[in-house]
Amino acid sequence: MTAKGTFETGGWTPQPPYDDRDGIQLGQVTMTKTFHGDLTATSLVTLLVAATEVEDSRSYVAIERIDGTLDGREGSFVVQHNAVSDRGKQSLTVSVVPDSGTGELRGLRGTMDIQIAPDGSHSYTFEYSL
Repeated sequence: MTAKGTFETGGWTPQPPYDDRDGIQLGQVTMTKTFHGDLTATSLVTLLVAATEVEDSRSYVAIERIDGTLDGREGSFVVQHNAVSDRGKQSLTVSVVPDSGTGELRGLRGTMDIQIAPDGSHSYTFEYSL
């Protein structure tokens, strides 16, 4: 099954770096999201971020709990992000943590593709099974 829609981010809250040496900075950020479309939900995201002296070389990993309704089914689930920018060449994987679904989303599996438009707006395509 496929779910599509848009989302906004908010509450971007960076913590002071916990390691900052040799031109590499490690930090933590929390943020929220509000999803619209086939997924109507809110989420809390915790990111661990690594930034280098090269502007377009950085990465993050994140855990995000999403609470709401997916195609009419209510519950929550957790996704894991793994993102790398290698001198501007970007990759991002967002996968449902197995057996993290609750309520009517028990057994949820899937991957989410996130798109950022030139105007900065965000959308998602979520390929999933229940």
